[in-house]
Amino acid sequence: MKTVTQETDPKEESLFEAPPIAEQERMIEAILFATAEPVTVRELEARMPHGCDPAEALAHLRKRYEGRGVQVMKVGDAWAIRTAADLGFLMQKETVETRKLSRAAIETLAIIAYHQPATRAEIEEIRGVSVSRGTVDQLLELEWIRFGRRKMTPGRPVTFVVTQCFLDHFGLENARDLPGLKELRAAGLLENRPPPGALPGPEASEDIQDTEGQSELFED
Repeated sequence: MKTVTQETDPKEESLFEAPPIAEQERMIEAILFATAEPVTVRELEARMPHGCDPAEALAHLRKRYEGRGVQVMKVGDAWAIRTAADLGFLMQKETVETRKLSRAAIETLAIIAYHQPATRAEIEEIRGVSVSRGTVDQLLELEWIRFGRRKMTPGRPVTFVVTQCFLDHFGLENARDLPGLKELRAAGLLENRPPPGALPGPEASEDIQDTEGQSELFED
C-alpha cells in the first residue's frame, strides 16, 4: 500500500489576501509613530494582518523617509521613527530651574531686608544660630543681596543689603515697601502673637531701611 504524504507550507495560507505593500507601509508607519519604544519585525508581524511582509514594507518605508525631517531608523533589532540626526538641535528646550531656598536662607534674607545694612554678627544675633557661608553665597549668587559698606566698629565688619534685583523680583520700589507686621499677620504669615525676637516691620522702626543719618557708622 502506497502512503501519500502531504507537505504543508510553513506559513499557513490565509483565507484573505494580504493588503497591498503600500497599505502595509501605512500600517507600519502608524505603529511606529504611535509607539515610543522601538518595535521588532516579529512584533509588527503579530499586529498586522496575516500574510503581511513587514520586513519588505519597512524597506520601502525607510526609503520613502530618506531626506525627511524624521526617519525610519533601526535600533538594535527593532525599528522606530526618530528625528533626523542633523535636526536634533531643534528639539532642545531651555528650562528654568526652580531653586527652593532653605529656611536658613529665607530667615537670613528677611533679616537683611528689614535690618539692612546688617553684619553677619547681627544676623546671627537675631537668628540665634550661626550663618553658614553657603547660605550667604546662595543669596549672593541669586543677586538678592550684596556687600554694603563696612561698619565703623572694631574689626570693621562688612554689611549686607538687598539689591535692585531683589526689589524687582518682589515688585517693590524700595525696601520701605516691605510689608509690616500688620500686613504679614493679615496674610497669615505671622502668628497674632509673635515669638520673642520677631523681626519688627518698617512701621516699628523707620530707620530700619534708611541708611541716611547713619553715615557716622559707615565708610565708603
